[in-house]
Amino acid sequence: MDVDGRPGLGPTLTDGTDDGGRDILAAALPRSPSGTGGAPIRSDYAPLDEATAASVAATLQALATPSRLLILTTLRQSSYPVGELAAAVGMEQSAVSHQLRLLRALGLVTGRREGRRVVYSLYDDHVAQLLDQAVHHIEHLRLGVRDIG
Repeated sequence: MDVDGRPGLGPTLTDGTDDGGRDILAAALPRSPSGTGGAPIRSDYAPLDEATAASVAATLQALATPSRLLILTTLRQSSYPVGELAAAVGMEQSAVSHQLRLLRALGLVTGRREGRRVVYSLYDDHVAQLLDQAVHHIEHLRLGVRDIG
């Protein structure tokens, strides 16, 4: 359960075969709670269905805002309560709270209650990998390096 009492997005899905983003697409597909049935994990680069494309697009749109990227990359290093996170990224606490609400709704961050405060962290390692891949891609563009394969 998330801190607001709603169920989380379910188990993390991965085929463990691709560090280039295939896991991100697989995570958007439904799967049974046991992790053994339901829709198969994507193992190819077949075109996406509309629902999966919309889900992936929403996630990528969330990453299209510099303030959200600052929040996510800060949470990549450590978990933070809202006030400390706001100080770490140089934003107002109310603005950080607003962004965290959106990021939590998209399954990119999660919060756990510790006494009277909520401590936020990345939802799972897939979010960290997505951030790492985006930074890696930008570094390669800047350096003129191109991965072939």
